[in-house]
Amino acid sequence: MAYGQKTEYRLRMRAQVVLHAARSRSNARIAAETGLHVDTVRLWRGRFADEGIAGLADRRRSGRPPLFTTLQAAEVTALACRLPAETGVPLSCWTAPELAREAAKRGIATSVSASTVRRWLAQDVLKPWQYRSWIFITDPHFRTRAERVLELYARTFEGVALGGDEYVISADEKTSIQARCRCHPTLAPGQARAMRVNHTYGRGGCLAYLAAYDVHHAKVFGRTEPRTGIAPFMNLVAQVMSVEPYTSAKRVFWIVDNGSSHRGQKAAGRLSAAFPNAVMVHTPVHASWLNQVEIYFSVVQRKVVSPNDFTDLAQVGDRLRAFEDRYNATAQPFQWKFTTSDLDDLLARLDRHTTDHLQESSVSLAA
Repeated sequence: MAYGQKTEYRLRMRAQVVLHAARSRSNARIAAETGLHVDTVRLWRGRFADEGIAGLADRRRSGRPPLFTTLQAAEVTALACRLPAETGVPLSCWTAPELAREAAKRGIATSVSASTVRRWLAQDVLKPWQYRSWIFITDPHFRTRAERVLELYARTFEGVALGGDEYVISADEKTSIQARCRCHPTLAPGQARAMRVNHTYGRGGCLAYLAAYDVHHAKVFGRTEPRTGIAPFMNLVAQVMSVEPYTSAKRVFWIVDNGSSHRGQKAAGRLSAAFPNAVMVHTPVHASWLNQVEIYFSVVQRKVVSPNDFTDLAQVGDRLRAFEDRYNATAQPFQWKFTTSDLDDLLARLDRHTTDHLQESSVSLAA
C-alpha cells in the first residue's frame, strides 16, 4: 500500500504512518517525515493497532440527516401535477420558485428552495413550466382522408399500388414572408460571439411562397406571388404540370390542405378540368401536419427566412429560388414513418381521452 502505483494517496500516507510506527518512531517524528499533522498520525496509528489493515479504511458516514420527508416531496410533486387555476393561484403554469413559495404558504414545508423543488420534479421528469398545444379532431371524415394521404405516401391508392408513371405532389403556400431591412448591417459571427442582427428594421412588404414537393423524388417546384388565392395556386400547378414527367404521367396526385385557394370539390373539379391527369387529395381539417411540404417549409424558415434581413422583396424571391436549386441538388425523400397503424393508435388514444373527459364532466355536473 505504501509504494503501490495505483494506491490512493490517502491510503498510501496511512500505510507509511504504519511502517514508520513499526520502526518505533514517535508520532512527532512521523508527522515531520510525512508532512501530516501529529493528530492525524496518532489517529491512523491507533486505528491500525486496534483493527489491523481494516482500520485504515474510511468508516461509513451517516451523512447529513434529510431536511424533508418523502411525504413533503410527494405533496409538492402532486401540486405540480395540478393546474394553478385549479388551486386558486393566479398563474398560467407552475415554476420551481412559485412551487416553493406555494409549498411554504400551504404549510407543506417551513422553507424550501427552488433548486430542491426542481430536484424533486426531475425525479419524475416533470416540467410544469413547459406546455404543448393540441386540438381535438373535428373532421367527421378524418380517418378516411388521412388514410388516403398515408397510402399515397406508401405508393398505393384505393388498395392498388401506384405505377412508375404516377406521381405524388405535396403542395401548399407559405404566406407573409416579409422583407425586413435592418437599420444596421448584420454582423457575422466571431470567436465566442453569435451572429448579431439589429432589432430595428424597415418594412419592405411581404410575399407568398408557393411550393410543390414531389414526395418520392424529393424535387421542389416553387414560385413567389404577391398574395395567395386560386389564380396563384393554379399558376403553381401549371408550372409543374407543364414539364415532364408530369405532363405525360398517367396520374399526378396533388395533396393539399383545406386552404381557401384549393378547398372542397369545386377546387378538385377545377384542377381536373385544367389537367385531366391531376387528382386532388385533401388532408383532413386541421391536419396540415400530414402534408410533407410543411417539412420543406420548416427547412426554408430555418435556413432562408430567419433571421429576416432583406433589402426588398426582389432579394427575398432571389434567395428562395437560389435555395430551391441548392436543395434539389442534394435532396433525399423525407423518411416518413407515420403509417395507418400509427393513425389507428392515435385515434384510439384520442377516443379514450375524449371518453374519460366526458365521464369526468358528467360526474362534476352531477355533483
